[in-house]
Amino acid sequence: PAAAFYLPGLAPVNFCEAGKEKPECKSGIELFVNRLDSVESVLPYEYTAFDFCQAEGKKRPSENLGQVLFGERIEPSPYREEKNIRWASRWDYILESMPHTHIQWFSIMNSLVIVLFLSGMVAMIMLRTLHKDIARYNQMDSTEDAQEEFGWKLVHGDIFRPPRKGMLLSVFLGSGTQILIMTFVTLFFACLGFLSPANRGALMTCAVVLWVLLGTPAGYVAARFYKSFGGEKWKTNVLLTSFLCPGIVFADFFIMNLILWGEGSSAAIPFGTLVAILALWFCISVPLTFIGAYFGFKKNAIEHPVRTNQIPRQIPEQSFYTKPLPGIIMGGILPFGCIFIQLFFILNSIWSHQMYYMFGFLFLVFIILVITCSEATILLCYFHLCAEDYHWQWRSFLTSGFTAVYFLIYAIHYFFSKLQITGTASTILYFGYTMIMVLIFFLFTGTIGFFACFWFVTKIYSVVKVD
Repeated sequence: PAAAFYLPGLAPVNFCEAGKEKPECKSGIELFVNRLDSVESVLPYEYTAFDFCQAEGKKRPSENLGQVLFGERIEPSPYREEKNIRWASRWDYILESMPHTHIQWFSIMNSLVIVLFLSGMVAMIMLRTLHKDIARYNQMDSTEDAQEEFGWKLVHGDIFRPPRKGMLLSVFLGSGTQILIMTFVTLFFACLGFLSPANRGALMTCAVVLWVLLGTPAGYVAARFYKSFGGEKWKTNVLLTSFLCPGIVFADFFIMNLILWGEGSSAAIPFGTLVAILALWFCISVPLTFIGAYFGFKKNAIEHPVRTNQIPRQIPEQSFYTKPLPGIIMGGILPFGCIFIQLFFILNSIWSHQMYYMFGFLFLVFIILVITCSEATILLCYFHLCAEDYHWQWRSFLTSGFTAVYFLIYAIHYFFSKLQITGTASTILYFGYTMIMVLIFFLFTGTIGFFACFWFVTKIYSVVKVD
């Protein structure tokens, strides 16, 4: 015996032959038309904007939030289909039309194997090197021995010194946490099939709703770290967490929408939808952010395993490889290496109007990206601490966050080498929406790097004996 169920919105529909209709099955398959796209433009237009045959007297189906944001405009068509389409083969015409599917599978598997191998090497080096350091430091009995040592233990009195611009860093961490949780939950549901491409717009709708509801963790994380940085302007912190990053995204989005309105594109968001988005932001997300910040400020400051000295330690002159900029630039290479193949197919689905359906692989790449960002940032953080440079907070955020710069460079390369877009409006729209994705990716990867390094420095300075 076995039990089964259909996922919401994906249950099969039975159809009968013409003249054999029954209450549980229909003979006619209702056909709808969607927006019209072009490879030379990112401006989609409604079916009714052209001189095509129109359906008279048929009710237009309503779109969900995700469909509206993606510019989909479903219209009834005057066509009828009378042929018993098989449920099991309903996606064949789409899957067979997708180019280089076998190359996609091979490339994804190849990328995963390489990234897993590199991650294992980084983890092995870190465990062996750090274990020897901790064992050596804990075996020292005299002050003279300690004075002869150098490296990461000598900066124990400065390692938790509050960073410069701690307000901005805490705000970025709050917004990044919000994006991180939203991405994980959205991809998890997509893997289970709840956000299948058959359920149009479900992926974007889920992401927007989750972002709105995750205001509480954003406010809590921002307030918690801002308090640990010694900040006292809690009102400013809450307001910036609520409005800075979302405001930048909305301003960019609104400008792009004005261009779409001017061009008469179906991708232009209606005024009512914009009001609804603002209502979700101001009436739900902002209050939840304030609630999270209240609990974050109410808790005691994060306790560090070592005390911070009153006088900052002078940082010795650094070599080229331990200076901030080279380390930050190198830190984003490995994380980007594990996503650029998936990034190509995601950009194809957005700009080349291809169907993306491999959410299982995307979720696996997401997990590997988190691991790779964490390990690469920890490795570079360890090297900088050994060079007696204790400014790790912003550096850890920017090291993994620099992956977004490679994202931007790849998006520029993709525009000039893969797309055939012409026209000023389409070019502005492409780069405008790309900047939104780059900002979100920067906050997402930067937060991963910071949390990884925060755990790392807390761990190593709590297991060694500090006099």
